[in-house]
Amino acid sequence: MTRAESAAATRRALVRAATELLDEGGPGAVTLREVGARAGVSRGAPYGHFENKEHLLTQLAINEWSELADEVGKLRADAGAPAQVRLEQAILTFIGVARRRPHRYALMFSTPADTPAAAEAAGRLEKEFFTLVADVVGESDAQRYFALLMSSAHGIAGLELSGHLSKETWGVGVDQLVRMLVDAIRPGVREADPSD
Repeated sequence: MTRAESAAATRRALVRAATELLDEGGPGAVTLREVGARAGVSRGAPYGHFENKEHLLTQLAINEWSELADEVGKLRADAGAPAQVRLEQAILTFIGVARRRPHRYALMFSTPADTPAAAEAAGRLEKEFFTLVADVVGESDAQRYFALLMSSAHGIAGLELSGHLSKETWGVGVDQLVRMLVDAIRPGVREADPSD
C-alpha cells in the first residue's frame, strides 16, 4: 500500500467512525479523540486529516448530501416510471434520511450554506430534484415549485421527527401528504384550480 493509499484508508476509517458516533449520539458525541479511538488510529491521526471537529462534521454533511444526490439521481434516471412517481419517490427518499438518520439530516441543514464544498454537494442534489420537478411542471415553472416542494418536504420531515405529525391526529400520513403535494403542482390540477 502506498503512502497516499494508506492516508486515504485512514481518512475513510475516520469518517466511518465519526458517522457511527454521530448516529449514536449526535454532534456532541463526535470528538476527534473519540473518532481516532474508534477508528483504531493514533491520537494525532484525526488532526492530520481534519482541522477541527467542525471540519469533520462538514465532511459528514457533504457525504450525506452526496449520497442523497446519488439516490435521487438513480430515481431520476428510471425512465420506466412516470415523472410524478419519480418525484414522489425522490421526496420520500429525502424525508427518509430524516427518519433513518436524524442526526445526519440535522447536520445537513446546520452546516453553513456558504461552505463551498457543502454548497456544491447540496447544489448537486438540488439539480437532481430540479430536473424531476421540471419533468412534472415544465422548465418555466420548475423553480418556484421546486422551492415549494423542498420547503414542504423539510417541514414534513421536521414535524414527523418532532412527533407533531401523527396520522391519528391529522388523518393523513407522510406518503399521502407527498402525493397531495405532487398532485397539486401538476399542470392539469393547477389549471383547474381558480385560486392559482
